Amino acid sequence: MQQREAYIVLNMIEGLGPVSVRRLIDVLGSPKAILEADREALMEARGVGEKLALKIVVQRDGIDFEEEAEKAAEIGARIITPEDDEYPAALKTIHDPPLALYVLGRILPKDSKAIGIVGSRSTSHYGLTAADRLAYQLGQTGFTVVSGLARGTDTAAHSGALKSGGRTIAVLGGALDCLYPPENAELAKKISKSGAVVSEYSMGRKADRMTFPYRNRIISGISMGVLVTESAIKGGSMHSAEAAMEQGRTVFALPGRIDTPGARGPHMLIKNGAKLVERIDDILEEYEFLIPPSEREAPEAAPAARPDVPLSEEESKIVEALWQEPLDIDTLGRGMGMKSHQLSSLLLGLEMKRVIRMLPGRMVELAEDLKAGFK
Repeated sequence: MQQREAYIVLNMIEGLGPVSVRRLIDVLGSPKAILEADREALMEARGVGEKLALKIVVQRDGIDFEEEAEKAAEIGARIITPEDDEYPAALKTIHDPPLALYVLGRILPKDSKAIGIVGSRSTSHYGLTAADRLAYQLGQTGFTVVSGLARGTDTAAHSGALKSGGRTIAVLGGALDCLYPPENAELAKKISKSGAVVSEYSMGRKADRMTFPYRNRIISGISMGVLVTESAIKGGSMHSAEAAMEQGRTVFALPGRIDTPGARGPHMLIKNGAKLVERIDDILEEYEFLIPPSEREAPEAAPAARPDVPLSEEESKIVEALWQEPLDIDTLGRGMGMKSHQLSSLLLGLEMKRVIRMLPGRMVELAEDLKAGFK
């Protein structure tokens, strides 16, 4: 058995975590040595008592790493460990790096330039739009977007990155063969083709309320920084922010309306020193040494034309005005210098061309697929 196979076996032992394994390696010398040591030798490691040592001795001989690798291969996945070059270097620096990662797709060296985007599952339209737009712009600038494939914010972040043609990584709270939520199976397939879907959990392990918070340390660990869009003060996304701070990553937060529950988490983070994000430049300037000046403004600018939809000069101006964010009709009209009847006529035409969508509250936004269709 090689060291990488030993990591896979150790990852499958119930009750044994990365911190205990690191302490055991410090005493015994290697992952393989842990699987060969007797109970008394195991107990020499700090924090490894008789109960955990017994678990290791009892379980290790019954685990078949080859069978586990075959199960992963059946769904097109591979298992990587800290012994493999593909294992993200940034993860090795955190307090409790995963012993193994099950990967659908590929993790590339350029994924070291990554930003995590997290937020509430039941987020507002504002939160969804912001996550989608910022992920799109990050993807255009060459950043990999990392999130958790959950409903709401995570789905918007992954989708925005994909629409930009960029890379995205989804970190699951359960095994790859127990995908949750099930409705995101198609999204996971798309992600695996232009990024990776990863999990530290062995095959067959279903997600639960304990696994989701624990996987958050991987989202932040892979990333250079983490953006929280919307979250309650005790929401799951705050765990990601806490993990990011502990790991020395930059924490970003999206401000919201003071009467919106989802704004309370980000506002608390801003009060405690998180960087407020109003536009993509607020993130990019944190890493300006990675981005050539010529590329910094590109994600902000609206392209001039859409190949499949001819637009008049007035229609193009409306598209440019809506490029950054949805606007209410009155604000849009004032900004365009147009009378109400003239603007209404243009909006009706754009809606029929499926360039815009009318929202409740007299709000107008660009169609979800519009940016992907521009050149």
